[in-house]
Amino acid sequence: MTVLLTGGSGRLGTELRALLPNLLAPTRAELDVTSPESVASFVGRARPSVIVHAAAYTNVSGAERERAACWAANVTATRLVAGAANDVGARLVHISTDYVFDGERGGYREDEPIGPPVNYYALSKLVAEEVARTARRHLVIRTSFRPREWPYPVAFSDVYTSQDYVDVIAPEIALAVRHEAEIEHHTLHIATERKSVYDLARRRKPDVRPGTRAEAGVTLPSDVSLDTARWRALRARWTAS
Repeated sequence: MTVLLTGGSGRLGTELRALLPNLLAPTRAELDVTSPESVASFVGRARPSVIVHAAAYTNVSGAERERAACWAANVTATRLVAGAANDVGARLVHISTDYVFDGERGGYREDEPIGPPVNYYALSKLVAEEVARTARRHLVIRTSFRPREWPYPVAFSDVYTSQDYVDVIAPEIALAVRHEAEIEHHTLHIATERKSVYDLARRRKPDVRPGTRAEAGVTLPSDVSLDTARWRALRARWTAS
């Protein structure tokens, strides 16, 4: 089985390449996911069984200024990759985000309504997720992750999340990719327990200062924590066997 990974040089993609060494992970020069010709040509030649679409624009504040770039990377690229998956009969495993929810209360399940988006990045990922579902065979994984080390001097104490560090999240996603043929669901939440962003930051940067989302310069949701019961049940089944 050939598994194609987009975004292989990104934060998540780099971890997945180490965890799944048999991945086909082209460079951007080899596969430009915003180019119809590049996507059709590369996927047509590779004919993968699974496409893990991890390429994305992820700068939440930057998206407000670079809307065209954000839309191209998140929406246009997903449309092209989903179409190519249909052309070769591949299953699309689309990496989505907790920001598709409004963040008013947290604890969101996979089957709950998404939106309304609170910022432009969230809008682009919400639309991308719906576009991904045009792939006849698809799995949308909602997740959220930080670099291995907390990169900022401040972390928000009034934003709640189920995100974790990329070296915690990536092995979970790799496990899902290995078992994708056994996943009958179309949507899956892969994350850890609910905590504030500040509490997450302190785990690897004890001297981080607490801040509030009012300082962010962009509208942020207050609580996008995810219910991961579905994923925990699947993982328990595989690790027990």
